[in-house]
Amino acid sequence: MLHINDTITIEEWELTEQFTRSQGPGGQNVNKVETAVELRFEAARSPNLPDAVKRRLERLAGRRWTRDGAVVILSQETRSQTRNRDIARERLADLIGRAAEPVKRRVATKPTWGSQQRRLKAKATRGEVKTLRGRVEDGE
Repeated sequence: MLHINDTITIEEWELTEQFTRSQGPGGQNVNKVETAVELRFEAARSPNLPDAVKRRLERLAGRRWTRDGAVVILSQETRSQTRNRDIARERLADLIGRAAEPVKRRVATKPTWGSQQRRLKAKATRGEVKTLRGRVEDGE
């Protein structure tokens, strides 16, 4: 069982792990031992996630979200299969935890009178600098 927060826990049957050979350097073991972990979580069909969390999770997961509604996380940092499993589970828990946080609503604010005046003065000064860069007329 993967514990996310007080209200969300992911059951073991919702997670599938597949082990493959890691990429990159690794000595003699790299071509023999399957240490990379591909963790797959069927998020769209999960009964433990509310719909709002699923929508935010889809947006946060990006290309890790598959067409059939699963989140796929690949971990191949270490040479240890168990450590890679733990890293993948931590990443999934972190991703779901971030999706579980409600989005803060932005409160529209109005610029202050002073900031508006400073902006307009800066624009006028900049425009004057640009007009002075033009051709110099011969005043004879």
